[in-house]
Amino acid sequence: MEYLIYSVEDDRDISHLINLTLSKQGYKVISFYNGECFFHELEIKKPNMILLDIMLPDISGTEILKKLRDDKKYDDVEIIIISAKNLILDKVQGFDFGADDYIEKPFNILELISRVNAKVRRFQKDRIIRVQDLTLNLDKHLCLKGYHKISLTSKEFEILTFLSSSKGNVISREEILNKIWGVDAIFETRTVDMHIKSLRKKLDDKDNKLITTVYGVGYKINL
Repeated sequence: MEYLIYSVEDDRDISHLINLTLSKQGYKVISFYNGECFFHELEIKKPNMILLDIMLPDISGTEILKKLRDDKKYDDVEIIIISAKNLILDKVQGFDFGADDYIEKPFNILELISRVNAKVRRFQKDRIIRVQDLTLNLDKHLCLKGYHKISLTSKEFEILTFLSSSKGNVISREEILNKIWGVDAIFETRTVDMHIKSLRKKLDDKDNKLITTVYGVGYKINL
């Protein structure tokens, strides 16, 4: 599962260092040198984490932080401030506005890695699966398509979770039936087809770009 980090930093040397360091840790990192480019990309795809400088050329990081925390759709995005402003008041203000962590410049690379990894571990404990524009929170039994909550039955949620966890492999109807309803289930495989049809309708998967039918076998999720 890809973990996406947006780095908003106008110092290109620091930005390159952050990108290189975290990319080597296996994260996907996209760098931005100003707020305008950042907000443009944010409309296209929501990241898991944002590393945010306070002093930017076009808008302050504080303003960006306030905008994000005023919008509920970004509640699950971790935001770490990375700033040369190191007064206690600066840190308190950052946390008050909704930052999850605060790293002072100049920072140690190992400290950056440690802080980011700690946030990612918390993310992983929540048991979250992301596929295309879908987010499945297994603990909260929550399905989001983009920013919109999708109401699924328990069986639909289980099927979608099973397929999404398969890493793009084809899952037969029989496997789905046994996994979701149990080996002693008296249902027929067409029960699976009916649930898949309902899932596609609720997820607006008209062209089967998310859930693909592999004829004669079963279904798979397109990653």
